[in-house]
Amino acid sequence: MSTPNWAQHERKAIADEFALVGPDAPTLCGDWTTRDLAAHLIVRETRPDAAVGIVVKRLAGWGERVQDGVAKRPWPKLIEQVRNGPPLLSAFSLPGVDRAANTAEYFVHHEDVRRAGRDWDGNTRTLDPMFSETLWTMLNSRGALLFRRAPVGVLLKRSDGRGGQVSVHPGSDRVTIVGPAQEILLYAFGRKDHAHVRIDGSPKALDTFTSADLSL
Repeated sequence: MSTPNWAQHERKAIADEFALVGPDAPTLCGDWTTRDLAAHLIVRETRPDAAVGIVVKRLAGWGERVQDGVAKRPWPKLIEQVRNGPPLLSAFSLPGVDRAANTAEYFVHHEDVRRAGRDWDGNTRTLDPMFSETLWTMLNSRGALLFRRAPVGVLLKRSDGRGGQVSVHPGSDRVTIVGPAQEILLYAFGRKDHAHVRIDGSPKALDTFTSADLSL
């Protein structure tokens, strides 16, 4: 059995969520509304000249101007563009690139909309076990990058019934982040206040780790 393309699954799910909550709903992406987030997703896949501003600070102004322009499009059009995905000439249209670059991106942003909503009661989604395994595999391969600024050692430990742990950052003192794969991933992507994880360690390690800025 082939592994489903979870990036496509989450793409459709966030498009449905956009349609449900409207263009002015909050997200966990700072002061971005759902309109801003939809525009970000579109620019990222269709305007490489502007998307580079996401990682290159001196080009951020240009990227923001392009995104602001995209955000002015009619809301139904933005939802349609997110749902349909990038044009064929975009690298993101390649299945391998889509899976590698979009699975975590769309999962996290889907949760950014869900968990910022006033009606969110703290209940997490029950993911397909294959999807959870995919997210855990991503944590194994990208954990060192995601936690590279940690001031102490970091061990990730699953608690969603499938077991497994991985050391993603060395250190003489260490914290262990315990939770389901999806929650650890959200924590790793900076959603600290909305991820359902437990962090174990010495009082000193915990204080040092939780007060650190881990943003990439």
